Amino acid sequence: MEIGISTFVETTPDPHTGEVISHAQRLREVVEEIILADQVGLDVFGVGEHHREDFAASSPAVVLAAAAPQTKHIRLTSAVTVLSSADPVRVFQDFATLDGISNGRAEIMAGRGSFIESFPLFGYNLQDYEELFDEKLDLLLTLQKSEKVTWSGKHRPAIHNRGIYPRPVQYPLPIWIGSGGNTQSVIRAGALGLPLVLAIIGGRPTQFAPLVQLYKRAAAKAGHDVSKLPVASHSHGFIAKDTETAADKFFLPTQQVMNVLGRERGWGHYSRASYDAARSFEGALYVGDPETVAQKIIHLRKNVGITRFMLHVPVGTMPHEEVMSAIELLGREVAPRVREEVAKWEATQ
Repeated sequence: MEIGISTFVETTPDPHTGEVISHAQRLREVVEEIILADQVGLDVFGVGEHHREDFAASSPAVVLAAAAPQTKHIRLTSAVTVLSSADPVRVFQDFATLDGISNGRAEIMAGRGSFIESFPLFGYNLQDYEELFDEKLDLLLTLQKSEKVTWSGKHRPAIHNRGIYPRPVQYPLPIWIGSGGNTQSVIRAGALGLPLVLAIIGGRPTQFAPLVQLYKRAAAKAGHDVSKLPVASHSHGFIAKDTETAADKFFLPTQQVMNVLGRERGWGHYSRASYDAARSFEGALYVGDPETVAQKIIHLRKNVGITRFMLHVPVGTMPHEEVMSAIELLGREVAPRVREEVAKWEATQ
């Protein structure tokens, strides 16, 4: 069972003061968070690509590369790369470069993206949303398999027997599919034999169990070894020494972001009642003391089949020292409990 962190490198207004941290400062803080995550024994750190004022990481590979020489073991991944509006060649080259700097710890998490700012920015038509992803994923997987590439498609100029460099340390360079729970994307990942990441940020996490089974059936039907395909979750949460402190500290920053996104997307108001319901044992928020969070992750492993858990913290702007404390608690207290309990459980299966 792998445990890690994901971030969008948020620069939202502080919910208490209204102050907005600079992109530069928040980027430097995230590098420190990656280094700490490695020191406390976490397995993976993910940085999500966005192209808007309130998230600073438009180039996850660069952020991860800044931390790579200062870390030893932690895997470094995008979370996600918006592949539909990116050039797969540059994506592959960027993460092959990261793989070299980190000596074989880079991963790509490819997704269609629930945020659409990158499409007009890079000149893509949202009407081609699905077609763009399918075509660009095909090219990325072609690049993964071969040093010399010949490929043609509709939305990008053809490549005729060109070498792609640098070469990564890992062969193949790991590529995951990020999904918000769309049935088609889950089936696609299984059919291609690619690891799957589910964004479990609402509702009851156990409702995702049928999607995991659908993914595994698609993989088995395509002839892939299902036992070798990991499934990850990306879930919001925060850890403090006691549950009430964790709940109170995490609420306002989360509410602020959820209501901004809610106004953009037509969601209802995000209230404290909604938040507290999501903190329940069957809810999608992993907020509490180390024991509470550990038990919820174990529940997710046993009932959904998740083999990698990524805690997304923070959702909105929080003091850097509080984020660092949550990372330390996840690594030093939560992860050992989860790994021990899951190992015992798996031994009985």
